[in-house]
Amino acid sequence: MSLPWLVADIGGTNARFGLVTERGGQPEAVAVLAGAEHDGLPEAVAAYIADHAGGVQPGAACVAIAGPVEGDRYRLTNAGWTGSVRDLGIPNAWLLNDFEALAASLPYLRGDDLISLGGPEPSRGVKAVLGPGTGLGVGGLVPSAGGWVPIPGEGGHVTAPVLDRRDHEIVRALRADGLEHVVAEHLLSGPGLSRLHRGLALVHGTDAPALSASDIVTRMDDSLCAETVEVFCAMLGTFAGNVALTLGARGGVYLGGGVLPRIVDRVRSSDFRRRFEATPTLNDYLSGIATALIVAPQPALTGAAAWLNQRLSTLEFA
Repeated sequence: MSLPWLVADIGGTNARFGLVTERGGQPEAVAVLAGAEHDGLPEAVAAYIADHAGGVQPGAACVAIAGPVEGDRYRLTNAGWTGSVRDLGIPNAWLLNDFEALAASLPYLRGDDLISLGGPEPSRGVKAVLGPGTGLGVGGLVPSAGGWVPIPGEGGHVTAPVLDRRDHEIVRALRADGLEHVVAEHLLSGPGLSRLHRGLALVHGTDAPALSASDIVTRMDDSLCAETVEVFCAMLGTFAGNVALTLGARGGVYLGGGVLPRIVDRVRSSDFRRRFEATPTLNDYLSGIATALIVAPQPALTGAAAWLNQRLSTLEFA
């Protein structure tokens, strides 16, 4: 398939693009476009190619979408874009879930791309990846004879991972406040930080102003904001442990998304790892699983490029 190839990571807020100019190469000419400034995916792709890629015509594409993917069709969960990848007019174009692409990047992350959050070194076994951003994504990666097989999922929409009394009180308060069914994404995401802050204020009977996630993580001298981040990290540990058990992710659990790199020290000093291992029957199983935070720039583009290279190589040698 003719080069260059287009790779993209389309989230609820930003659309990230890059070009692969050689087999097995890393994305180049990376650019981040604000999704709200474009009417849809075809318009955003056209803007990227015109403004950042010299007007080239890609010979293939892999587009990672923050939402469900069905064949050639996509729908962004937290934005209004919907349609078919065929609308791009690029031959040999495929869709992945965004965390499917992030999972595909895991074997290619090295050194400073990762920060340990506890446990042993990652191994080659089944891996899991999850991360809070505009939403809460989940994916997996399974080793195979032909390389790696990424697994998409919508695990962010499972019921909220409550464990202790405070967790339950927060969920009860939010339900009484009008959120009938509290799912993990409602709490473990950028908007989720704001909901947690609101829930804790209700639990404490405090008249607190509504704050954005950015406001909360920069106000650690405020006791309610500090407690919000503490609860966020603890719940995230329980959620990550649930994902590890569900997938049998003994090769490691990796955390991505846009929220955690901004609070690295808080996550490392939090209850995250203790809650990750907190299960009455399989704590030894979980204690043997690595947890690591992804801090590499644009890892989903790396994963999309790796997936596309493997896919096209398979087609050519079939």
